[in-house]
Amino acid sequence: VLLFLQVEGTPKRPRLCVFRSNKHIYVQVIDYTKMHTLAAASTMQVDYSSGPTIEVAKKIGEAIAKSCLEKGITKVAFDRGGYPYHRRVEAIADAARENGLQF
Repeated sequence: VLLFLQVEGTPKRPRLCVFRSNKHIYVQVIDYTKMHTLAAASTMQVDYSSGPTIEVAKKIGEAIAKSCLEKGITKVAFDRGGYPYHRRVEAIADAARENGLQF
């Protein structure tokens, strides 16, 4: 099973990258043609730092979606970073979709 296929982003459809550590979740929307981060959210931010892990992941998904929509980004390529599409990663994706991102 190939878990680490590189998801390609384009200027019209930037890449939404998820990274999980043991304590935190980081999400970035990156334009790889310019090597520039367009939007970011993580549990390192005070507003999202406490609570059950899946609930926190939903808050991160909502935050990244709102940040993207404010900047005019509606479509992204979802890169789960090789993590299984389950629990926290799934919660981020579902919350981002519910708040207007398309992928």
